[in-house]
Amino acid sequence: MTDETAIRIAVVGSGPAGFYAAGHLLKDSSSNVEVDMIERLPTPWGLVRSGVAPDHPKIKSVSRVYEKTAAHPRFRFFGNLHLGDHVSREDLLGHYHAIVYATGSSVDRPLGIPGEELPGSHAATEFVGWYNGHPDHTDLEVDLLSAERAVVIGNGNVALDVARMLMLTASELAPTDTADHALEVLARSNVREVIIAGRRGPAQAAFTNPELRELGELSDADVLVDYSRRRPAGRRRQLRLRFLLSPVELIAGEQGRVGAIAMVHNDLVPGPDGTLRAQPTDEHETIAAGLVFRAIGYRGVPLPGVPFDERRGVIPNEAGRVTDPDSGAVLPGEYVVGWIKRGPPA
Repeated sequence: MTDETAIRIAVVGSGPAGFYAAGHLLKDSSSNVEVDMIERLPTPWGLVRSGVAPDHPKIKSVSRVYEKTAAHPRFRFFGNLHLGDHVSREDLLGHYHAIVYATGSSVDRPLGIPGEELPGSHAATEFVGWYNGHPDHTDLEVDLLSAERAVVIGNGNVALDVARMLMLTASELAPTDTADHALEVLARSNVREVIIAGRRGPAQAAFTNPELRELGELSDADVLVDYSRRRPAGRRRQLRLRFLLSPVELIAGEQGRVGAIAMVHNDLVPGPDGTLRAQPTDEHETIAAGLVFRAIGYRGVPLPGVPFDERRGVIPNEAGRVTDPDSGAVLPGEYVVGWIKRGPPA
């Protein structure tokens, strides 16, 4: 790794996009390409480590592919290295022939409604990071003792993961790799009902069929859907799927924490492009709840000194080549891959 004639490439970020980029660079190039991966956390794998539900070990096993790349003789990993603190963009441009930004989309999209900042209102990204042991979220305080009902806003796989984790029993959680601090809290949870609320209808839900089927395998929770033919089995907990609902306000209850969520009922109307969109009606509903989790998508965060599109939450680029946000000109030697390039799935 000391060949002075080598083409040296820095990959910033060690999630799936970063490792796939590194793997292709090493596999599809001549022997004089070297890759250094820079990660702000001490450990690699990104969302595979901290974003996949701990009861999904098969999905996490994809890291074995990344381990092969990490073992490559022309690959080096530098963890616990912060871009902007320990090394700058200018440092990297001065020491590498190219930089590949692969930092993903690490924060949640806010709801943008009154009361969102109340205690008991959490981003799904924080909660997922908390039960996966992500160092940014190990100190998160999730009150599962005083709340009996939780509402999860969103209709994607992350929303289903959050709801399922709240419904799993201690015996179901025990064999998973849930972080120890979260296991203890989840085992003592008093949450008896979780409502998953989506702004559009069931046909527009973004979750996958395997994730949906898993809800029906919960040992101590009935899954309730208005149009379902499946009869409740009388289990201790309930998980309700509701549609055509959008939150408009989180209402404070006792001790200033979330006590209820005000919702508006929606109708589906065709948009200009023909797709069905949720349109609020005059019908409103207030649901008592001590916990609210927002799971309506991710967005990227800017890197110090690196161009960033605040509106889209991505690094501006043209076919993966970073561009100047003012002129639109391609910046030589800088590339972007993954969610920080195109944004996460809708």
